[in-house]
Amino acid sequence: MRRGLIALLFVIGIGALLYPIVAPKNPANPTQPANPAPVPQATPHITTLQEKNMKEMVLKNDVELTQKMCKIECTNHVQMMLHKLDKATPARIQAYASKMQKDHKHIGYLIWMDNRANKQYEYGALPSKMEPEAKKTLQQHILTAKSKVKKRENYESAPVLKGNHKYLVMGIPAKNSERGMVAVVNQEILNTVNKHQRRNLRLIPYPHDHKFRVKTVDNDNMKPKRATQGEDNADTSHYYTNEIVVRFKHQPTADQMEKIKRDIHCTHVRHVGYAYIFRSNKMSAEALTSYFKAYDPVYVEPHFLYLTNEVSMKTTQNDSGTDQPNDSLYKQYQWNLPIIETNKGWHLSKGKKEVIVGIVDTGVDLTHPDLKGQLLKGYNAIDPSLPPTDDVGHGTHVAGIIGALVNNHEGVAGMTWYNKILPVKVLDDSGAGTSYSVAQGIIWAADHGAKVINMSLGNYAEASFLHDAIKYAYDKDVVLVAATGNDNTDQPGYPAAYPEVFAVSATTKTKEKASFSNYGDYVDVVAPGENIASTFMDNQYAALSGTSMACPHVSALAALIRSVNPNLKNTEVMDIMRKNVIDLGQSGRDIYFGYGQIDVVKALEAADQQTHTLNFFPYFVKKQMDKAASKYQ
Repeated sequence: MRRGLIALLFVIGIGALLYPIVAPKNPANPTQPANPAPVPQATPHITTLQEKNMKEMVLKNDVELTQKMCKIECTNHVQMMLHKLDKATPARIQAYASKMQKDHKHIGYLIWMDNRANKQYEYGALPSKMEPEAKKTLQQHILTAKSKVKKRENYESAPVLKGNHKYLVMGIPAKNSERGMVAVVNQEILNTVNKHQRRNLRLIPYPHDHKFRVKTVDNDNMKPKRATQGEDNADTSHYYTNEIVVRFKHQPTADQMEKIKRDIHCTHVRHVGYAYIFRSNKMSAEALTSYFKAYDPVYVEPHFLYLTNEVSMKTTQNDSGTDQPNDSLYKQYQWNLPIIETNKGWHLSKGKKEVIVGIVDTGVDLTHPDLKGQLLKGYNAIDPSLPPTDDVGHGTHVAGIIGALVNNHEGVAGMTWYNKILPVKVLDDSGAGTSYSVAQGIIWAADHGAKVINMSLGNYAEASFLHDAIKYAYDKDVVLVAATGNDNTDQPGYPAAYPEVFAVSATTKTKEKASFSNYGDYVDVVAPGENIASTFMDNQYAALSGTSMACPHVSALAALIRSVNPNLKNTEVMDIMRKNVIDLGQSGRDIYFGYGQIDVVKALEAADQQTHTLNFFPYFVKKQMDKAASKYQ
């Protein structure tokens, strides 16, 4: 009897040790632990001008880093070509050059030089219709580059301008032969990053009302407001002027639906999830709201617009578990991985292909060599007849942070080696999308195997329509992760502020709050988000900044956790990420850093320990009960 009692007490002791792992959630918020730490109420005191200047500096650094990465990658491609084709025939050189220029359109003009044979071959063409002075400057740089290559010296020109476009001339000699190459590189990516970042850092009003036929309104009272400065976006949301979203308590009959269409002069109606979207060619959103109130709906609300939350920076996999991947941009530019212990975490897990990460965004560059084999067939909610191809760069950048190939001597290293990426395009070529497209994308990803969904997008309006889609995915055990926004405001951003969503803000290389990052009591954790190097559209690389860049670090961690322990529920994954962090700012949870900055090693160790503990627990209980029962047989 005494031994049986001791065994029972030991079992109870094990249960007490397990309790923190399965502690009850806050009933008001099912994703939050009970009794969270008190939240400080202080707010950062900086002026709008100071914030604008800080964002301008972040943008400047992103462009400069992108330019440096462009040079490194182009140099690597040229050196590889020289190495591989040292003794090749002109025909093989021609074929290789054509393939390289097809895959890397920014390397538009190449000169192959064989100094020993005194021969040279040209591939591609120089920029057309240049101003005479610019053309003369470009040709002079090419002559200088050729002269340097003959002397086996490297050459790099100053930027050559064609209007607002920059061109770079590079001369690169082979390391061990008399051959060399001259390359003219189109650096249009610098303009793309600059323009993209100005929109996403809200340095310019975005979106433009006239383009999207939307109304800009104040978040507090929903009264019309025109954004004249980019910073005004912190207090505004945007919705279509002639559309409305309705969720009925009782499904309308066919006759009622026809009457509704006639009454509101409906030109288009869409049904997704629980809700309908009606478009009228005569009635405003306000008039439509009044009309549908007569139907006593669950909700009737505007059709909101959502924007990217970014401030626009395996070919053969080595499974050796090295802490230092050989990807060409890693050592110099990817400070973000070591600072959250990603490299050490790879000793515990590099991910599993069965744990799929859905990226609900602008799509992904489906042919990027650093994402080869990592992408599943996704979905385009903007035009379902087309593949989810990225025409902005934002989604491709997010994808690279999560899953760019590791140890392939090219570009960047992703946080996961093997987790597959499911690209879902819900934002158009301006980086904006409607609550319909975003909701549709979330539901589609949840229905097609996503275990984690990354949402680097948002708005300041709380939309029940989008919330329904979030709840749908959450109820299917998906871990939903979202960026908080880039307006340095405590105004809750959605979908990040929904209780079912894990909210992520951004930090810098020095583990400080990023100047642009939103904050508030809904923030769960922070992750690196300033000057982050990753893949970009057209097979290029860029450094971007924003909570959009912080968000995929956390999505990747969630995927790694689910790879270590596939039995964890989404709430348990979130708890592990909250509890195993690097505490920043005030001790415990605060409004600027949430619970702290993610720590990959600690989180994976916790997930792994939970696996062993839960596996051991039923075995131990059975063993002790069998021993106790045998005593009385």
